Amino acid sequence: MAAATVDDILADLPLGSATLMLRPARTDAAIERFLIVDADDESSDGGAAFVLLVGVRGRSALPAVRRLLKNPPLVLAVKGSPEELAEAEELLRAAGTGLLLVDPSADWDRLLSIAKDRIQPPSYQREVLTLLEEDLFAIAQTTARLTSSHVVIEDAANKVLAYSTVTNAIDELRKASILARRGPRKYELLLKDLGAYRELHRTRLPVRVPARPQDGLRERVAITLFAGNRIMGYIWLQETGAGFGDDVDYVLTGSAARASAELIRYRNQQSVHMREDRIARLLSGPAEAAASAHSEKIPADRPSALILLGLSASEAREDDAALKHGELANLASIHAAAYKSSAIVGQFHGDTAVVIPGLQSANADAGLRSLAEAIVKDAAKHLGINPFAAVGPVVPDLLSIHSAIGIAEALLGCMRRSGEVPVATVDDFEAEILFHDAVENFTTAAFRHRSLWALLRHDAELAETLRAFFDASLDVAECAKRMQLHKNTVYYRINKVSRVTGLNFGNPRDSLVALLHVQEWAGTQKEHLGKK
Repeated sequence: MAAATVDDILADLPLGSATLMLRPARTDAAIERFLIVDADDESSDGGAAFVLLVGVRGRSALPAVRRLLKNPPLVLAVKGSPEELAEAEELLRAAGTGLLLVDPSADWDRLLSIAKDRIQPPSYQREVLTLLEEDLFAIAQTTARLTSSHVVIEDAANKVLAYSTVTNAIDELRKASILARRGPRKYELLLKDLGAYRELHRTRLPVRVPARPQDGLRERVAITLFAGNRIMGYIWLQETGAGFGDDVDYVLTGSAARASAELIRYRNQQSVHMREDRIARLLSGPAEAAASAHSEKIPADRPSALILLGLSASEAREDDAALKHGELANLASIHAAAYKSSAIVGQFHGDTAVVIPGLQSANADAGLRSLAEAIVKDAAKHLGINPFAAVGPVVPDLLSIHSAIGIAEALLGCMRRSGEVPVATVDDFEAEILFHDAVENFTTAAFRHRSLWALLRHDAELAETLRAFFDASLDVAECAKRMQLHKNTVYYRINKVSRVTGLNFGNPRDSLVALLHVQEWAGTQKEHLGKK
């Protein structure tokens, strides 16, 4: 049986279906079995068990809870609200039993299936191996692009697990390794004689192996994949003609962190469900973030940050946009792992989210910006795309990371509209974020300035002039220049708007009211043009 904890089960549950209202006293105790208990059962041996209390909910569950506490389970799952189960919570707290609060509309069968898979996992060997291979090939290909080399990922027995696209610029060792799916014996002995493996086992840093033309070997850089002190395998880079760049050690370190995580996940034979994106759960709220952090052994009590990466509107409409999203996530994951091995990368609301936990201090802005700049630079160089990277504010701990979502998304939106700044922090767009938020709030309100709104919808000439007037910062001469009109024409049109609406554009309050209306009108015009 698998050594599953309550956090492992909670991490697998659909968002919003259950909340851990009370942790068991033995937080890390393994759940050995699960039980389905009906409210009318007189006796149940709940020790070390995950118990689903069915057929009853809320306050009416109290009699059954009292009976269960004669031999307290490790965790009890019951339907109801926090208010309804407050008394049950106190009883369970005294007994050291955890309380999983299940949404009344949730399906018991779904919860039972997840708990069963975690506690008594079926064999997912074939599915997990397929996923592992896909992930390792993606890591190999991305690493090859970033280093302009050929990449092979091996296990500890030198069996080839994945490799980058084969080119003509590979030597006989690489060709033989790929064909046989393991390194030829004579080359393994040669590398051992050169001290390559001895050095790889001694350090966690990249190791250089000089070229040996007489033996048909090109220059190589390798790194060992560790899980604690256990060797999981190796990544080998072979140069393909131009030599290795200055950043090869940095990229290889990130690739090793990503590949090690995939090999560890495979060794643990985790279920296919655990391959689902963890980003959405981390960003959904404190309880889910706490469960994920505990299950994945991620530091939760130190400052954390969120970086959002998004394609431009034009790139997002291209036929290969989905492919580019995946390649960008792979590239970002390698850079993020090199920056912080516990970093998590995944898709979120159509963009790529990078969560960086365990920062040393709240003053990490410069390092985070450098990380974002490196991702954007390599995306342009190796993927042919020009993403935007919005560096959200550093939050006090991982449990607060969800509070950075709105700000990071607003920042990314401002960057897309600007189209000029590839990497930015909140400081760069603070006023624009606040203004956009004000416009968004205004558009959700029901009331409008009736005469101004009617004018904007029915008089295109005056509407365009008013928009240009605000774009020119209320400067009539600049507005006339941009619209290629005489100044008197602009004066006439602005005065006409003022007469019809009763608004005085010399009054800051009236100008703000008009500006909000113009921004909403401009947005509707853009949507209308987009549908044509």
